[in-house]
Amino acid sequence: MSDTNQQQDFRASVREWLAENFPPVLAGMAMGMEGETRSSPVKDLKLWRSRLAEQGWGAPTWPVEYGGAGLSHPQARIIADEMAQIGATNPIPMLAGMGVTMVGPTILEYGTDDQKQRHLPGIASGEVRWCLGLSEPNAGSDLASLTTKAEADGDNFVLNGQKVWTSGADISQWCGALVRTDSNAGKRDGISFVMLPMDQPGVETRPIKLIAGASPFCETYFNNAIAEKNDLLGELNDGWSVIKRLLQHERQSQTSARGGGGEKAAGLSDLAKTYVGTLEDGTLADADLRFRLASHLMDAQAHSLTIGRITAEAKGKVEVTAAASILKNSATRVAQIKAELTVELMGHQGLGWEGETFSNHELGAVREWLGGKAISIYGGSFEVQNNIISKNILGLPETTQKG
Repeated sequence: MSDTNQQQDFRASVREWLAENFPPVLAGMAMGMEGETRSSPVKDLKLWRSRLAEQGWGAPTWPVEYGGAGLSHPQARIIADEMAQIGATNPIPMLAGMGVTMVGPTILEYGTDDQKQRHLPGIASGEVRWCLGLSEPNAGSDLASLTTKAEADGDNFVLNGQKVWTSGADISQWCGALVRTDSNAGKRDGISFVMLPMDQPGVETRPIKLIAGASPFCETYFNNAIAEKNDLLGELNDGWSVIKRLLQHERQSQTSARGGGGEKAAGLSDLAKTYVGTLEDGTLADADLRFRLASHLMDAQAHSLTIGRITAEAKGKVEVTAAASILKNSATRVAQIKAELTVELMGHQGLGWEGETFSNHELGAVREWLGGKAISIYGGSFEVQNNIISKNILGLPETTQKG
């Protein structure tokens, strides 16, 4: 799919802006869950973030009045492509936590004018980080079983209960929480979505240490925490509609987040040749690995082309639908297989945890492999996506989560 003349002009202007504004010292530095790399120059990172925010490229498709740039989705894709070409990363989605990919788009659809003005600019600039209080110890995939309560008290709601797997809760300024506001209603009724500041006495967070070594997830406790009624997103007791839409945005954001690009897949092929070695004709020495690597490259390319086709068919306006569940599962497979192949082809060098005998790339690979196991769980498990596909796309009867 080639650019139109107008897109070519826009691409040229993006290249020019990046050449003038991107700090070269940041080239090739990937962003972590906390929004910065282990060795990133803090001054340059802050400068780059502020320049992106001023340009509106932290959330380029959002309206200008809310901190975006008012661009189309094809234009946003061009910006991402050109940044990738020079090794640049947009830190704002990571700095905003769940803000750019999930909370912000949902506020754009369900929020009042006041909520949009108060919350969206801080998200688009990366200055305000958001987390989400959804899952609970007894309400994971069956989220409608949640028991965290929000009771009306004048102009406020008073929250009591526990959330788990709240990504970045310990470093977030705001939280979007799904709570029960009517205990007498049906299972999926009587639920509301409220937004509340994390810096208050009634909120406690405890990081959960994961197998990969990092702790992006937390337990979160609400003990008479306060959410103002003017921060109720959507209608009272209709939070299930809000959260279904928010989760669609999450799955949409995950479809190409990891392992879906052809450029990264090609790098894996080069890595295989370095560690495994080649025959005289230049092919990989391990025939079985060669076959599995080729299959992975085709899957990754098919996934990437499918995303491009859906975008093109939408004529630049990406609609979030149940099809996001198909792409989410496809992205999961591509990312996890890539991580497994990377560790395998590195041999014993792919099993290092620490020490001078392993490079930073090798140490990162094993953590990527371990951390990637969570992709098939978060954002709705692989099995939950299959249920959505069966009901909403294939038209099969409802057999789960009655009530």
